[in-house]
Amino acid sequence: MQRTEMTSVPSEFDLGYYGWRVVLAACLGVMAGFGSLFVYTFSVFVKPLAAEFGWSREAISSGFAIAAVTLGLSSPVLGRWIDRFGPRHIILLCMTVYGCAIASLSLLHSGLWQFYLTCLVLGVVGNGAAHLAFSRSISTWFHRRLGTALAFVMVGAGLGAMILPVVAQTIISRFGWRAAYASLGGLALLLGLPLSWRYIRDRGVVEHPSAPVTHSGLTWKQGVRSFAFWIITAILFVSSISMNGAITHLSALLTDRGLTTARAALCASILGGSSLLGRVAVGWLLDRFFGPRVALAINLTTALGIFLLARANSFPAGCLAAALIGIGAGGEAAITPYLLTRYFGLRAFSTLYGLTWTFYAAAGAIGPVILGRAFDATGSYASLLILLAAALGLVAATNLLLPRYSSFSVELH
Repeated sequence: MQRTEMTSVPSEFDLGYYGWRVVLAACLGVMAGFGSLFVYTFSVFVKPLAAEFGWSREAISSGFAIAAVTLGLSSPVLGRWIDRFGPRHIILLCMTVYGCAIASLSLLHSGLWQFYLTCLVLGVVGNGAAHLAFSRSISTWFHRRLGTALAFVMVGAGLGAMILPVVAQTIISRFGWRAAYASLGGLALLLGLPLSWRYIRDRGVVEHPSAPVTHSGLTWKQGVRSFAFWIITAILFVSSISMNGAITHLSALLTDRGLTTARAALCASILGGSSLLGRVAVGWLLDRFFGPRVALAINLTTALGIFLLARANSFPAGCLAAALIGIGAGGEAAITPYLLTRYFGLRAFSTLYGLTWTFYAAAGAIGPVILGRAFDATGSYASLLILLAAALGLVAATNLLLPRYSSFSVELH
């Protein structure tokens, strides 16, 4: 008797699909990575460092600026290495250096040079321990649920933003800032490193371990000559200036308008919570609707939130503005890598993603500065916020100029 056996291979719609293990590992890796652990806990160490060494807040903040600028400059190079050697090797190396660098901050002495040098190292390896690196592996595993997969990876950053500052502050209060830095470094090594080593692999490597993995798509040089790439980058640049500026000055603006510090902090919490909602919702939408139209809706939502913030004079208005900005901030994190895979394939995905990060980081540094300068000059944020909202709404319309997806947008089959 002859039998034809049908082997049921899990698809991306099944929980048993290996790609979802990659997503979980990436989510927790991002949670322990640069964009979550270092960025969102930085503020809780400002006062302890100032009290310990007598450093000014400007001097301490300069360390953050060094890390941010270095991150932007090094991202294209990291992306190029990821495209060449695969994400797993780069993630393991960068996560190891990153975790050790965070832990080494517990050994700081009075010389600012040591603090700045460590921040420089963190910036160099930062995006190798963040979603720039993880997104490449995720994109090899998913086609029809790519948006959802990328969104769940970004949830790690949102969870880190909500949990890690509280954890760091608790450790500082009980055991001191040195113990807090040592603990955070240990968390990065113990949470991010083993999971990345075990699960982060491109799909082709798992299915055909002995075969070389090749990906279709444009080269990075072809990508940067593409009109679509510069539309995506321009929208990201203006969005970063607007969002980062508004988020940085959110509490100061609302307390200037008469809200208590407690209510201003609650608005900030609402922003963080809505960013989580934005990540998941946008992932769901990207899997069902044309990406540029989803991006247009999210950009306009952000612009509306910034416009409302410019005119917010009450607690409910502040909450609404913060919620809309949060949805935009969360959604943007999933939109950019999604569109890059659809238009340019995976051949140079990480390099192109790294280039967009250079523009994003530069814009992220510009936004808070120009808003602060506007307030110092006029005593108000309102006029510049309205201008930024209008600029974002205008540039968002260029989403309508993006063409249909390229034929090599995915290569899972």
